[in-house]
Amino acid sequence: METSVQVRRAVTADVALLLPLCAEHAAFERLAPSSEGGVEELVRALGAASTLYAWIAMAGDTAVGYSSATLDFSTLDRATYLHMDCLFVRDGWRNHGVGRLLWNAVHAFAGERGCRNVQWQTPEWNADATRFYRRLGALETIKRRYVLPLRSTV
Repeated sequence: METSVQVRRAVTADVALLLPLCAEHAAFERLAPSSEGGVEELVRALGAASTLYAWIAMAGDTAVGYSSATLDFSTLDRATYLHMDCLFVRDGWRNHGVGRLLWNAVHAFAGERGCRNVQWQTPEWNADATRFYRRLGALETIKRRYVLPLRSTV
């Protein structure tokens, strides 16, 4: 890869760049595509009163990856932590340092916000992600994740 990759905070104007990345990420993780638009919700979440923080990796005018996170509070730790919801790099751009650049942005943000730690999950079968996160020095904890849909997805 000759093209330099830059990571920056995503803003509402980046939603058109993020949506295809989110769709590719869902397909990669073997998730059913969302039948709901959700565009307005994503714009609102990235807006001025942010509840979602996101970063986008750009190679020139091409979006090649993204990460996203929310601030949360752990009653067990009695501290704020950053929940990294997504870290995704497009096929063809993996193993070129893009994931590390996105991680560095997430990590720096967590430090700036005084978070005790960063938490996230990855599918059990994603051995590449597991190796990447272990190289970062992350500790693995085993828990089951549950999802209970509250809205119809039809």
